[in-house]
Amino acid sequence: MARSAKSAIITCAPTGAIHTPTMSPALPVTPEEIAEAALGAAAAGAAIVHLHVRDPQDGHPVQDPGLFKEVLAVVKDRSDVVINLTTGGSPHMTVDERIAPAVQLAPELASLNMGSMNFGLFPMLDRYPTFKHEWERERLADKDVVFKNTYADIERILKVCGDQGTRFEFECYDTAHLYNLANMLDRGLVRPPLFVQTVFGLLGGTGADFEDLAHMHRTAHRLFGEDFEWSVLGAGSAQIRLGAIALSLGGNARVGLEDSLWDGPGKLAESNAAQVERITAIAGLLHREIASPAEARRRLDLRDSGSR
Repeated sequence: MARSAKSAIITCAPTGAIHTPTMSPALPVTPEEIAEAALGAAAAGAAIVHLHVRDPQDGHPVQDPGLFKEVLAVVKDRSDVVINLTTGGSPHMTVDERIAPAVQLAPELASLNMGSMNFGLFPMLDRYPTFKHEWERERLADKDVVFKNTYADIERILKVCGDQGTRFEFECYDTAHLYNLANMLDRGLVRPPLFVQTVFGLLGGTGADFEDLAHMHRTAHRLFGEDFEWSVLGAGSAQIRLGAIALSLGGNARVGLEDSLWDGPGKLAESNAAQVERITAIAGLLHREIASPAEARRRLDLRDSGSR
């Protein structure tokens, strides 16, 4: 447990492209709601907030730089939390659409998916019989979705955003994505310390069992040694369970309504802050301190992009 001496970096993803607005009344949709959710998560202990935005009218995922600006103006004015903008957006967007906010706003941190993959959300249809907006059912039912992240796409994002000083949260949905990242490290396209976010429980990626987590953890250590920060994102019911395991192994954790709407079996989470409070309480039971935004910036070698 030597690695547990480091404090835990908690990331919160308040809203995203996976869940649809009618699945939970707590999911923030408007820029004002997303900003307040991010601030609540920061106050509860999140050092990083990973941001998407949505169309304020019907909640469908968009990559509108103007909406991101509205969110950032509020969050930066009231918090020093690290802001992480998505370059993933949605599988239904082009790469140009996905990277536009990061290109225009030059955040200190941006997410970067490390490989193409099938992306299956259709199992959710069995649990949600009715939806408010037609786009929700259409998106979930689509079995012909490939989330395109080719080597050319990844290298382009690394170049365009990296030249502005943006660092990356490397989202790895399977061991192949870790090897893609290792290849780019070997070629000098990325530099340590690497922020490796291992993702579990999405159909098309790796599973959400302990053995899946252990294998990804072992592989990351074999490829990157000690010069990386390891974090775990568990989708759905796996969120707190896998986050707790990561914390017990000295790693970091991501929570938030983008990844899970739940706070226990059959109980919807009341807010993003509630999920952060739950994972930080678990960290406390494991005698792990919680990293501040300043510590996260130091450990991830980020520049402060004008937060308060």
